[in-house]
Amino acid sequence: MSDESRDAGHADLLDAIESGEGYYLACENGHGSLPPQRICPECGSRELTQEALPEEGEVETFTVIHATTPSFAEDTPYVVAVVGLGPVGLTGQVRGVEPDAVETGASVRPTVVETETTGERTIGFRP
Repeated sequence: MSDESRDAGHADLLDAIESGEGYYLACENGHGSLPPQRICPECGSRELTQEALPEEGEVETFTVIHATTPSFAEDTPYVVAVVGLGPVGLTGQVRGVEPDAVETGASVRPTVVETETTGERTIGFRP
């Protein structure tokens, strides 16, 4: 898959989350994955359907970033979390709460945020 189609799939996902219509891809065996997948990474099925992403998920793990690349320099410190949303895990920045207040098990909603440094859109979560 070309970088261009991967970027387009990610941009489509960001657009969907931003409009409140986030989705994941599900195979007939109940596995979930995120675009731009075209084949289930668990079983190899090519029969994928688009399913609504749950509106709320739970922080499964997180880390506070203090040292980063120049493209995120103005964002530090920030929290990157893996959030369980049904059968998929989504990674993004936690916003709307101080970094030291983020906890495993906290309920958050997926959203789209802009990085402080570059203004690029990325996946985010808010309490």
